[in-house]
Amino acid sequence: MTRILLSLAVFVFFALCVYGMWHGWKRRQRKQADLPAFPVTPANLGAARLATTGVYIGTTNAGNWQDRVQVGDIGHRAEATLSLVPEGIAIERTGASPIFIPAASIRDARTDRGLAGKVMFSEQGLLVVQWENEGHLFDTGFRGDDKDVYDEWVAALGQHPINTEGKA
Repeated sequence: MTRILLSLAVFVFFALCVYGMWHGWKRRQRKQADLPAFPVTPANLGAARLATTGVYIGTTNAGNWQDRVQVGDIGHRAEATLSLVPEGIAIERTGASPIFIPAASIRDARTDRGLAGKVMFSEQGLLVVQWENEGHLFDTGFRGDDKDVYDEWVAALGQHPINTEGKA
């Protein structure tokens, strides 16, 4: 009888934890419902200047590395291909909708060790792009299969012809 009660108590505790996580996810979605709609990927994109494969980590409100945007499927991690095209950055995700960051929206690019609850051991574990959408700043993170290309990405995004910050 004691084993049955203990097993039942563990099951109830586990169910409450799952319910709490689900409830928190839904609450965050409601809180973020007023965020501007993410840009739609244009039908025709130019040739990629840079491309790399890896994992889309997530998008957060800029400056708060744990405040993951959870509207729609934007908060879902997925294997992805990151491409720098003349129109901006295209992120083709496996099993999730694509994400597009217009070139005029790009504000900064850097390497970082954490974003959206994902923490890496290395200071250069993630490539993070900061961009603006209708006055709201976002950080979008990507963990590349080949981290040696991060410097090339940071340099290319800093010199992007439409980058309004004029970084060199």
